[in-house]
Amino acid sequence: MSTAEPNARDEARTGPSGVVETHDERRTGKRTVLSGFLFGCGIAASMIDLFIFHLGLQWHHFYDLSTHEIALLTDGIFHAFGWFITVWGLFLLADIRRRGGVNWKCWAGAVVLGVGSFQLLDGVLNHKILGIHQIRYGVDLLLYDTVWIGSAVLFMVIGLLVLRMTRSSRRAR
Repeated sequence: MSTAEPNARDEARTGPSGVVETHDERRTGKRTVLSGFLFGCGIAASMIDLFIFHLGLQWHHFYDLSTHEIALLTDGIFHAFGWFITVWGLFLLADIRRRGGVNWKCWAGAVVLGVGSFQLLDGVLNHKILGIHQIRYGVDLLLYDTVWIGSAVLFMVIGLLVLRMTRSSRRAR
């Protein structure tokens, strides 16, 4: 390819704010968000939910509708999946750093969004719709569900606000 020919990766696009972004900048931004989101989901699954509620407090297992052995087996599978997406997010982050740098505020916002998204999915789908486990047994669930789902929504809102602020600051440059 001669230097006169445009490179598809370097083609610029004028965004809605009038700032010109290259294809690589948009792709890096998307990969940063994906990396943080996956890492946040993995941390919520493996560290917060599994370590605190499954192992530490022993309030529930991933699947509580069968024997104790099945509950422990599903915890192990859930744990492996949680760490898989955590490591996947970190591999993406390493690739982004290798290619030129990370917008850490954007990544942090995506992590917080990922934590909240996982907690909301778990609280609504697993606890309420599928009913495969509850937060805790033998208690009135209203307070627990309110705190679980309310904190998930709060984390998501904070993550989205941080992502919006980082997008605005990139456009202002």
